[in-house]
Amino acid sequence: MEIRKKEKESTVGLLYRFNLKMRQSGILREAKKRRFYHRPVNRRRKRVAAIYRVAKKKETEKAKKMGEV
Repeated sequence: MEIRKKEKESTVGLLYRFNLKMRQSGILREAKKRRFYHRPVNRRRKRVAAIYRVAKKKETEKAKKMGEV
């Protein structure tokens, strides 16, 4: 990414434009995501986690209906 200083532009204005472009491009977000290695989750673990989430959601909905939450 390249940002050039415009004529009669202050350094603060240049920094603002640079930060804006960085946020819009998503480069910084991607760099932060890649900073640490995350082991890929296997299929079985994903499935177990999904089943657990669904069960918890049903449990909270039931508790809401019963007036416990």
